[in-house]
Amino acid sequence: KFKNFKFLKIDLSNKPKLKKIFDNYSFSKVINLAAQAGVRYSLINPEAYVKSNLVGFCNLIDLSKTFKIKHFIYASTSSVYGMNTKQPLSEKDTVDHPIQFYAATKRSNELIAHSYSHLFKLPTTGLRFFTVYGPWGRPDMAYYKFTKKIYNKNVIDVYNNGNMKRDFTYIDDIVKGIKGAVNLKGDYKHKVYNLGNNKPEDLKRFISIIEKNLKVKAKRNLLPIQPGDVAKTSANIDESRRELNFNPKTSIDEGIPKFIEWYKQYYKIK
Repeated sequence: KFKNFKFLKIDLSNKPKLKKIFDNYSFSKVINLAAQAGVRYSLINPEAYVKSNLVGFCNLIDLSKTFKIKHFIYASTSSVYGMNTKQPLSEKDTVDHPIQFYAATKRSNELIAHSYSHLFKLPTTGLRFFTVYGPWGRPDMAYYKFTKKIYNKNVIDVYNNGNMKRDFTYIDDIVKGIKGAVNLKGDYKHKVYNLGNNKPEDLKRFISIIEKNLKVKAKRNLLPIQPGDVAKTSANIDESRRELNFNPKTSIDEGIPKFIEWYKQYYKIK
């Protein structure tokens, strides 16, 4: 669809193959959205996170330094805030106590980026995503699994008895935040920004909107909170509003129906 777009399927942990991209193409900015994501999978397969989030990340940022890339932008996560109880969560808060291995690898990315900015004058920007959802989302995320199971009349597992709040952020709003980072001007070295909806929503209401749009009542299996989970996330987006022109517009009342419409088309559901 876009003449300037080229897709190359390469493992980030393979530095020689990654280097060929830098050798063969000319570009001024790198946006690294590639990672092994997810809190729960990190409990059973930490090696996948080391390979993608540590080795792969280091390969990409090191090549960006070598080839004098003008701006290195990368995805971080709200999970770095760990058990911080002060809400909303701010970039100024301490993030040195992650409670899952996934969060630890993403916090490591922030620290590595900071060191590269300091040592090599490579401008780096980290974007802490807050519970991103929408079309083409990850099938392991709760909203995706809820939709599939509710539609198929299967039981859904609801942790912490449903007493969870999340700053659900629609994909289109996240994309606008990334574009804001790409368009940053000025002499800066390393900075992180929150990209969240700035409006934490109750998980029970989130599920009820899925039910309403599928016209199916969910069968719930209420469970205690899982290891590595937090009960609430809420993003302070003052800095990203001011510096990235980030202004999320999509409520879950709009976003969930858009996802379900895509879901039905993708899986050919009438």
